[in-house]
Amino acid sequence: MSTQTVILIGVGVYIVIMLAVGVYSSRKTHSVAEFAVAGRSMSMPLCTATIVATWFGGGVMIGVAGAAYDNGMLGVIADPFGAGLALVLIGLFFVRLIRRLRLFSFIELIEQRFGLGAGIVSSVASIVSSLGWVAGMLVAFGIIFETLTGVPLAVGIIGGSFVVILYTSIGGMFAVALTDFVQMSIIAIGLVMLLVVVLVDTGGWGPIAAQIPEHTFRMTPLDQSLDSWLVYLRAWVIFGFADIASQSLLQRAMSAKSERVAQNSFYAAAISYIGFAMIPVTLGIIASVTMPELANSESVIPALALEHLHPVAIAIFVGALLAAIMSSCDSAILAAATVFGTNILPLVKREPSERLQLLAIRLAIPVGGLFAVYVALNARAVFDTVLDANMVMLAAVIAPFILGMWWKKANRAGAIAGMLAGVATWLVVSALSETLPPDLLGFAACLTTMLVVTPLTQTFDPPRGLVDHDGNAVELDNRLGVLR
Repeated sequence: MSTQTVILIGVGVYIVIMLAVGVYSSRKTHSVAEFAVAGRSMSMPLCTATIVATWFGGGVMIGVAGAAYDNGMLGVIADPFGAGLALVLIGLFFVRLIRRLRLFSFIELIEQRFGLGAGIVSSVASIVSSLGWVAGMLVAFGIIFETLTGVPLAVGIIGGSFVVILYTSIGGMFAVALTDFVQMSIIAIGLVMLLVVVLVDTGGWGPIAAQIPEHTFRMTPLDQSLDSWLVYLRAWVIFGFADIASQSLLQRAMSAKSERVAQNSFYAAAISYIGFAMIPVTLGIIASVTMPELANSESVIPALALEHLHPVAIAIFVGALLAAIMSSCDSAILAAATVFGTNILPLVKREPSERLQLLAIRLAIPVGGLFAVYVALNARAVFDTVLDANMVMLAAVIAPFILGMWWKKANRAGAIAGMLAGVATWLVVSALSETLPPDLLGFAACLTTMLVVTPLTQTFDPPRGLVDHDGNAVELDNRLGVLR
């Protein structure tokens, strides 16, 4: 039996298991709360696993390994280090209030503080960001299939999207969380197995380390110019700050059964994520020595698997790769669909029934998936696509979200002015410069404008308070997520 046949059989078994979980979960999804936030009942182990699995996608398994292959540790500042920072910041500063509000999307908080216009901008940005993320993951899916089985890239992208769309639309958040739990187990087994085998085959870390260039482990810019430092700062911010308002992550906080479970899950996830992510980073660095002539650096992980693993072990590892990708795709698709059903639908149908909202969320999953497939088929690379997906969020949404959570004086006029300034700066810099980071400068413009305009508009535009999903005023004390 050929390696390709073994891989395809293993993939088939894996897909059947994921679909079975989706069908099982469908019995628990009869309302918007059950479908979108798992009835707000997730335990800490399940919540932690789904956070890590959401973050641990093709961007890590394919893109990060490729970035480490090309640029060493300096190439992976954004992910995993910036991404890990985002998890810590969410747990520390945002989880308690988000959980207390009992919302379905963070857009509802934006709308409460800053009005419908700000909510629409945030909704569009969130959906675009989520689906861009999905597109990056689907590219990774296609690369894996093409490298390991010879199946064309487009076929892998379309096939992978079909499976994710199917079980997500059937089971919602509960299905996503359960599949994430299974997927993280497979990911851990596959990564550890590959790292151990590669180190044994290459004679251990010592011979590899002796051949690694000196600058490989450097984590600050080689070039001390202002442009280089701005790009470096952007690498930290694009995940570390831009994903503070990630619907796919905040939806986990909304799904936890308590504030304590939510905050501790994010802390545990941050540690777990960086720990697991260092394995692809290490493998990328090893491959830069042992396989220096790779045509495509983002194929480094599949190439190592083919070079070092037995066909049966390859099938297991392919399962790990697919698990990483699907665990991110399902979360992002559900996030985009939830925003559509809870924030976009009411613009068309005032006060929609819960049945209609649930139907809209379910239908938005395949529609959003098809859009992501289109982007994936025209994408340049996994890592670039994932980073680009966060641009609009960083430029226009992050500053209003942070200030809306923590600054009592924040008002609609300041937020709208900030969003307009952020988007305008992003577009102008994108058009005029190829070196300056437009999203980072957009964020700076948005934040500065909000800080200036807000105090000047307090008299005619007073700040609005926050209420939970049932319309009750929310307690704003004791919001800092200190571990307890």
